[in-house]
Amino acid sequence: MTQALSDENGLPEGLVRRPDGAVGCAWHGADPLYRRYHDGEWGRPAADDDRLFEKLCLEGFQAGLSWLTILRKREAFRAAFDGFSIERVARMGDADVDRLVLNAGIIRHRGKIASAINNARQAQRLRDRGRSLAAFLWAFEPGAEERPAVVTAAFVRATPQSAASTRLSKALKREGFSFVGPTTVYAFMQSMGFVNDHLEGCSVRAACEAERAAFVRPT
Repeated sequence: MTQALSDENGLPEGLVRRPDGAVGCAWHGADPLYRRYHDGEWGRPAADDDRLFEKLCLEGFQAGLSWLTILRKREAFRAAFDGFSIERVARMGDADVDRLVLNAGIIRHRGKIASAINNARQAQRLRDRGRSLAAFLWAFEPGAEERPAVVTAAFVRATPQSAASTRLSKALKREGFSFVGPTTVYAFMQSMGFVNDHLEGCSVRAACEAERAAFVRPT
């Protein structure tokens, strides 16, 4: 598959050459925090329930905003939501919602704050039935037949959601989760390594592929 070349740098569309000579996905721009997130987190798989819960919540908070806005507030979110411990967040109530709506360090959206608490309770119910949140989520990892042979900027641009994210979104909603539409869920799947959407040619793509190959899927 031929990739369109960028007029700016002669690289395939969606890639940039950084000052250190490395080639990366262009979306992280020149912001150091965003670049560290791209290099060290985005697309790398995880099986920890609380970490997956955190990212699902933060993707919900991100809806309508830029991810960089959320990333800059992530530590404040972690402090506000007890490190995104499912057990602790599930115990929060209306008074906590009222308190968090006044917290200028986070996104003060009452519905999204209440949704995070609700989603913790739904994750706790999954655990009570003997299934981890991680096992539930990873059961919806798309198969190779659902993925392109080469991940290009055109593919990523044309894929704000996928068949797999739609399946997972519907399953989460059946379990009572909220703010988990298919676009939000696809962003979650990209970030947590359910798919590797680092573009072909990105210097981080191979490392993410290696981590995905070695990753033991939770069951």
